[in-house]
Amino acid sequence: MEKTKKEILWRIYILYFLTAIFAIAIFLKVIYIQVVEGEKWRELAVSTSMRYFNIEAIRGDICADDGRLLATSIPMYEIRVDLSSNVIDSDIFSRKVDSLALCLSNLFKDRSQQEYKNSLLQARRQQDRYYLVKRNVSYTQMNLLKQFPIFNRGRYKGGLLIIEHKRREMPFKSLASRTIGYERGGAYVGLEGAYREQLEGVHGKRLMQRTSGGLWMPVSSENEIEPKNGRDIITTININIQDVAENALKDQLNRYEAQHGTVVVMEVATGHIKAISNLTRTESGRYEETFNYAIGESTEPGSTFKLASMIAALEDNLVNPEDIINTGDGKITYSDRVMTDTRKEGFGKITVKHAFEVSSNVAMSQIINNGYKNDPMKFINKLRAMGLDKPLGIEIYGEGAPVINDVKSPNWSAVSLPWMAIGYEVSLTPLQILTFYNAIANDGKMVKPIFVKEIRQTGKSINRFETTVITRQICSAKTLKIVKEMLEGVVENGTAQIINTPLYKIAGKTGTAQVADRSGGYKRQQGVVYRASFAGYFPADSPMYSMIVVVHNPKGWIYTGSQIAAPVFKKISDRIYATHINMPEKEQEENILAWLPSFRMANIEDLKEIYSHFDCKLVGMPQNQWVQSIANNDTIVFREREFVSNLVPNVVGMGLRDALFVLENAGLRVRFNGKGIVRKQSISPGIKISEGSEILIELS
Repeated sequence: MEKTKKEILWRIYILYFLTAIFAIAIFLKVIYIQVVEGEKWRELAVSTSMRYFNIEAIRGDICADDGRLLATSIPMYEIRVDLSSNVIDSDIFSRKVDSLALCLSNLFKDRSQQEYKNSLLQARRQQDRYYLVKRNVSYTQMNLLKQFPIFNRGRYKGGLLIIEHKRREMPFKSLASRTIGYERGGAYVGLEGAYREQLEGVHGKRLMQRTSGGLWMPVSSENEIEPKNGRDIITTININIQDVAENALKDQLNRYEAQHGTVVVMEVATGHIKAISNLTRTESGRYEETFNYAIGESTEPGSTFKLASMIAALEDNLVNPEDIINTGDGKITYSDRVMTDTRKEGFGKITVKHAFEVSSNVAMSQIINNGYKNDPMKFINKLRAMGLDKPLGIEIYGEGAPVINDVKSPNWSAVSLPWMAIGYEVSLTPLQILTFYNAIANDGKMVKPIFVKEIRQTGKSINRFETTVITRQICSAKTLKIVKEMLEGVVENGTAQIINTPLYKIAGKTGTAQVADRSGGYKRQQGVVYRASFAGYFPADSPMYSMIVVVHNPKGWIYTGSQIAAPVFKKISDRIYATHINMPEKEQEENILAWLPSFRMANIEDLKEIYSHFDCKLVGMPQNQWVQSIANNDTIVFREREFVSNLVPNVVGMGLRDALFVLENAGLRVRFNGKGIVRKQSISPGIKISEGSEILIELS
């Protein structure tokens, strides 16, 4: 018995001894961790529970040429609340939770008062420190919410946490949307991509702590590094011209159920792109901007390329405008391939000038083939000297590569030269063709298309982009004069007579190209696919704007450039001529002295009253309240003068009463000197209005 007792005691002693050793080991390990490795583990704890997150900088705006927003970042807010008892006093929460629930229900109208209350009470019981109230809250809603019970005590006593996010919005919706651009899958396209670095700014930093639920919440605003907001991009796009261009194109696409189309309007002297529209027919039958055809689609241009062929022939003295050329019955064979004219019976014997006007394939192919068949590279080099083989190098990514084949190309054949003469076996984008036509309008000087004219930071100009000259002179002055007359003849006597107008001169060239499939053939089971185009400029005697219209695969029997594309050109040019082409300042001064009075700026109703006392005709009655009137013999022509909200209006030429009305309604404080009409204003038109700004106007 005694022996058994001793054995049990020894076992107990051994167990105690081992337990004591294990406890001492744990104690020593704790001391080692705290003292020796303490700093390491403390840093690890902080790194896993606290972390810096990026604070998004406000992305810069993309604006039209007059400052109106094309793309902007709208602040949206995520509302959360720290419902722990350490932040919100229990008595206050109990007394105010009903009122808070009612306010939230009335503001968001997504849940009843009782549902909000139950949700808040449950989160309170769980001591939720990052309770989600609502996502995608607008700025107005956020300001109202800050006045609600409990929330009006702020972050540290009311637990209110406001997290700001940005959402990109386009105020004019689809207008030029593919050129303005957007973000998709982390990639930016259009101007959003081309100027991404300037638009993005520099992100800030915010220290966040992970809560027990695995959510991250801000620690303190004192630890934040403020972001540096992005810069604003001022484009060359004119909203009014863009609207006219897009609607005119869409109407024609709908009428002929075309697959897609594009239109680009360029300012001749500067290369500024005033409008660009690219519309594709979707499965639903609607037209949307899905691809930038003007920039990215490099295809065979067809007859619009005949301008380049004619310039080459004139420069090398192969022909003169009045030379006679025999087009026969409208057919000609090169090797084993037959070329035809659109007029089945042909044009017979006609002058070179008239052959260009009626777009004779037979005539143009003969001129180039006969002139260069012994040395095709001479023709190719002429085209390259005009810059037709080089990309424009525009800022928007994805420009289609121009293709001008030569004799070393694997695609070169016995029929390449005559077919190149009429715009096949070459490839250009609509913008590249337009740039070439714009050079003719610009007296031979080819300028690079510009989409952005200025970069600003908080209203201050950071960088201005000047016009870039690509080629100083694409041809001689003599050739330039001849082809200008030919382009005018296309509209007056040739394929584009349908758009001839007595109000102003249009110069241009129609194009009707068969579209090759992937195999290089032009005939498909469903028939031939056509691309109709018209490129030109106006007013031809003093060019201000150039334009190209391209319509791909119109349905039905009408498919030519003269019937499909040219009418779109005229619809747009008519509107631009009526509203945007201003008379020179000197001419306006002379008109003021005419027997019929002219006004640079006045109220339309006042002008109607004034002109009712004269025996005159009123032309171009606008919808806007403020207009310019120009007296021309017995006719008064009205032109719209538009004021843009938040921008300083142009009141030069107004009477004092009208100027005061316009400026004060724009939010400006006005001082004035003199009497008569406004001759000068201290703040330039188009500048963004700052609160409390004062403007001085001088009258004489």
